[in-house]
Amino acid sequence: MSNEQTPEVLKPLRTWSHLAARRRRPSEYDIVTRGFLYNTDHLSGENVPFEQDPDAPMQQWYRKYREGSALKHDDWDAFTDPDELVYRTYNLVQDGQENYVEGLFKQFSDRDHDAGLSEEWMTRLARLYTPARYLFHTLQMGSIYLGSIAPSASVANIFYFQAADMLRWVSRVAYRTAELRLQPTSGDIGERERQVWEKDPMWKGFRELMEKVLVTYDFSEGLVALQLVAKPAVEECLLRALGKVARHNGDALLGLLNDALFVDSERHRRQTRELLDFVSQREGNQAWIDETRAKWLPLADKAIEAWVGGLYDGEDEDIDSIVEVVKKHVEAAYG
Repeated sequence: MSNEQTPEVLKPLRTWSHLAARRRRPSEYDIVTRGFLYNTDHLSGENVPFEQDPDAPMQQWYRKYREGSALKHDDWDAFTDPDELVYRTYNLVQDGQENYVEGLFKQFSDRDHDAGLSEEWMTRLARLYTPARYLFHTLQMGSIYLGSIAPSASVANIFYFQAADMLRWVSRVAYRTAELRLQPTSGDIGERERQVWEKDPMWKGFRELMEKVLVTYDFSEGLVALQLVAKPAVEECLLRALGKVARHNGDALLGLLNDALFVDSERHRRQTRELLDFVSQREGNQAWIDETRAKWLPLADKAIEAWVGGLYDGEDEDIDSIVEVVKKHVEAAYG
């Protein structure tokens, strides 16, 4: 009789090993999200994110701006998007949203809506609205960067889906620019947007704010600067405040379009709020977030003041009071 021991027969796992400890059947979100960032495997061992020379520039970049970032958590993969979006479900949701927007365009086009817009309002749109595609594109770039340097797939996904939304916003502004340009009263719509974006004083604050956000490479500070400061400031000005003024000038389509885009903003805020709650579980993180947000808010305040001043230029309104309301909405976006 052989003295060799019989090898132990291992029971097959009912699911992937990294999901087995959850003791429940994994959802579609769990299966295609949990543990999907291959360049975070090193966090429990040697600090080399990528299979390259340890001193390669990309290794150094991620060690400095992700692993060396201020916000820490013991298990970033434990974060869960409250909407549990994956690529399939995101497309289902946004397909419905896009159908609604397309319906708006068709209905207002059938009514020849743009022909009823005043020449004065067209002139204002060329300054207030059609250059917005440049600003929305900066939000897209900032979102993509946060996704690329996020510490887990569940965190990265909310920023990648946000970036996709920002591309849709850019596309909608471009589409409306092309439509408005067809009107005989369109003036220079579709011709001077870049010049307005780069030179007009009302956009200067947002240009400065977003230029500084886009060179903030640290994940934690970029998260606070974009999600808690810059993006809410853009949304409250370019969506909420502009939508209100548009309605007062007979442009119901722009008001409804901005309302539709704000649905995306509400999801972004919900997801970011959940991420902040998750991060604040670790001692010291919330204090750092509050301090960093306070550092960035003056830049947003300056951008809001300049843009709202341009929005109500020539109107008999208490601009200072309106500015304060917009600032309060920005601060209330995340409490």
